[in-house]
Amino acid sequence: MKKNPKINRDNMKKGIYILPNLFTTASLFFGFYSIIASIGGDFTKAAIAIIISCILDGLDGKIARVTNTTSKFGAEYDSLSDLIAFGMAPAILAYSWALVSFGRCGWLAAFLFVVCGALRLARFNVQIGIMDSKVFNGLAIPAAAVVVATAVLFVHYLGVKGQFLNHVSVLAGIVALSLLMISNIKYYSFKDMDFFSRKPFMTFVLIIFVLIVIVLEPHIMLFVIALGYSLSGPLWVLLKIAKKQNQKRMERYHHRI
Repeated sequence: MKKNPKINRDNMKKGIYILPNLFTTASLFFGFYSIIASIGGDFTKAAIAIIISCILDGLDGKIARVTNTTSKFGAEYDSLSDLIAFGMAPAILAYSWALVSFGRCGWLAAFLFVVCGALRLARFNVQIGIMDSKVFNGLAIPAAAVVVATAVLFVHYLGVKGQFLNHVSVLAGIVALSLLMISNIKYYSFKDMDFFSRKPFMTFVLIIFVLIVIVLEPHIMLFVIALGYSLSGPLWVLLKIAKKQNQKRMERYHHRI
C-alpha cells in the first residue's frame, strides 16, 4: 500500500520542536569543537568538550520527555549528533593523543571505535521498544566516549603534558571499548531514576556526598566512575557465571548426599 504524499507533506509542515533540538545542536557543537581542539593539539580542551557534549546529550532527551516534545526527527538528529560527538570526536582525540605512534594499527583502532559506535547507535534505534529500557544492550557510545575523555584528563593530571605516545594500554583500551559497544553485555541505563519524584532523605545525602567527592578530585573521580561503569557490565556477567557455577556445585553436592 502506497503512502499518501499529502500526509507526509502535512507532517513536514508541522515543523520541529525547538528546545530539545537546540540542546542536541549544542551537543553536536561541542563534539565538533573537540575535533578541532584535537587537531590543534589541545587535548585537555578536546576532552572537556566531549564531557560537556555528553551532559547536553543527556539533557535533550530528558527535556523532550518532560515537555512532551519527543519526535522522530529529534531521535534521528540525536543519533547523527551522537556519531559525531561520541564516535568521531573521541576517536580523533585518542588517535591524535596516543594512537598516532602505532601507525596503521593506531588509525585502524580509531576507525574501529567509530564503526562500532555507529553500529551501536543503529542497533539501539531498531531495538527501541524491544529491549528493557532499564538496561543498555552493549556499552552506550556516550559512556565509551567519556572513558576516553576522562582518561586524557587523568593522565594530564598525573603530569603528562601533550601526547601520550607508545602506550599499548591506550590501544588495547580503545579496542576493548569498541567491542563492548557492539557486545550483548547488559549495562544499567539509569532511565528509571526519576529525580522529579520524592526520594528517601538519605538518597539526597548520598548524591550530595558523591558530588562533593567528584568536585574534590574531578580528574581522578570522573575517570574512576567512567571506567568503573564500562567494567560493570563484564563484571556483572562474571558474577552471574560464578553464581550459576556455585548453584551447579550445590546441586551436585545435594545429589550425592
